[in-house]
Amino acid sequence: MRTRAAIVASGVAVCVLALLAVYVVTKQFGEHLRLPLASRTCTVKADGEVVLGADQMANAATIAAIGMQRRMPERAVVVALATAYQESHLRNIAHGDRDSLGLFQQRPSQGWGSPEEIQDPRYAANKFYAALKKVKGWERMRITDAAQRVQRSAFPEAYQKWADESEVLTRALLGHATGAVACTVSSPPTMRGPAAASAVLESLSLDWGLPRLATATDLTALTVPAGDDRNGWRYAHWLVSHADDHGVKKVRFGNLEWTAAQGSWARVKGDPATEVRAEVFAAA
Repeated sequence: MRTRAAIVASGVAVCVLALLAVYVVTKQFGEHLRLPLASRTCTVKADGEVVLGADQMANAATIAAIGMQRRMPERAVVVALATAYQESHLRNIAHGDRDSLGLFQQRPSQGWGSPEEIQDPRYAANKFYAALKKVKGWERMRITDAAQRVQRSAFPEAYQKWADESEVLTRALLGHATGAVACTVSSPPTMRGPAAASAVLESLSLDWGLPRLATATDLTALTVPAGDDRNGWRYAHWLVSHADDHGVKKVRFGNLEWTAAQGSWARVKGDPATEVRAEVFAAA
């Protein structure tokens, strides 16, 4: 007969093994295993479908915009998104393996920057693209091989499983689809009124590397010159992606309009808008 001590020891061993299994599965198969469905408030449809939370969507939009600002090929955006999917599931987390931080789980001790810098999505994305650009022949590699040359992960094949989702996001965020990003703003935003309008203009300019071309037409409305349909949808989808954190209430481009109340795009009457028009929530 087993002693009580032996039974307890056996139970502890089982628990340790179970926790280890959860850790390994999470690292290899992604943070998505922990995501509650209720947090998924954005749907992206562009020759495929991806569903994300508001914070994930905003981070994905920033990663894509920084890639274009750096004049990287579109495939670089796919690689960057697949990497951030695997490393943090597109969440700007303040912890990780050893001293890893942020979207790409970059390590201050390995020269990626200070903890504060790494947890700035723009900085982190810029550092990733700069490192990817130094990888000879990355354009011809599989997504996972290109990512691995930058990340040096213990799971070198893990990035590939996010390639399809990353391609959908890239098509939408780089303007290859119309009305492709739809987000629901589930609660009243904390940022509103003139402060929200100013912040969204600044963030848009910083992400895309634009001069102060976007202009506020009143305290809560703003317009962004598009130039062409592709740029128009890039900026429109970026605005919807950042609706939750920047208090965006309405976005219009062409003959489609997204509203926070509906969380979807709908056709509107009148002449198609040739610039992107947006409105933030009025001050409370």
